[in-house]
Amino acid sequence: MTDQPETNPPPLSPEWAKTELARHPQRPYPMDFIERICTDFSEIHGDRSFGDDPAMACGMARFDGQEVMVIANLKGRSTKDKVNRRFGMPNPEGYRKALRCMQIAEKFARPVLSLIDVPAAYPGIGAEERGQAEAIARNMREMSRLRVPIVAVISGEGGSGGALGLAVADRVLIFENAIYSVIPPEGCAAILWRDAAFKDKAAEAMRISASDVRSLGCVDDVIPEPEGGAHNDPARAAEFLAEKLRWHLRELKTLSIDDLLRRRYDKFRNIAQFYTV
Repeated sequence: MTDQPETNPPPLSPEWAKTELARHPQRPYPMDFIERICTDFSEIHGDRSFGDDPAMACGMARFDGQEVMVIANLKGRSTKDKVNRRFGMPNPEGYRKALRCMQIAEKFARPVLSLIDVPAAYPGIGAEERGQAEAIARNMREMSRLRVPIVAVISGEGGSGGALGLAVADRVLIFENAIYSVIPPEGCAAILWRDAAFKDKAAEAMRISASDVRSLGCVDDVIPEPEGGAHNDPARAAEFLAEKLRWHLRELKTLSIDDLLRRRYDKFRNIAQFYTV
């Protein structure tokens, strides 16, 4: 009988390790952060068109002594709650509710804070019938010209248009162990290699980690996390978030509205440009 050589699985790529941290079941969700850094949250319901989306929370709140509008998707903790909130994937009425609330913020000259942990927009038949793509596109257009400061934060997973429909902002921040990508690694692997098992390889190729998307110019700042991830010390992670938000809001308030809109437009026009010699 011959000895069989030991076969150890290849080590996880840093990008896939970040993906697992971004999806950790105990990781704080957007409303967990809002409850820690804001006071006097008053939720606004409904899109005035179809209904209220349980995967999206919007409302007025007070942050650092000033009135703000908060946009945050909801994922749920229990199995029943996760199913009800579609694991954090909004329907079109969720995006329309968010836009309605951002327009209220514009009316009362209040900054918008958008916290995002969205794997994707919900791909159900009903969502498509009610105009999912149109709702996301409208949000992107209207956010590009909203006449108040907007700060978006990728707190966990920022996936595709589902995230971008809430992230056309003057400043886009990302937590150290969050990810931001055009498609989940499993979906990319299924397309390129026809096998989702190559998700680790896909995550590495897609450059989805916070440091990668910062170097690509897709985000403006990285929020540090406690050792091991935000789930190990949510209170400390919320302190890091609040500190970054204070700094960026303070800087944005020094700009005129016209300058703010011009910079926002230029920012998104220049993303993904590259040059060859």
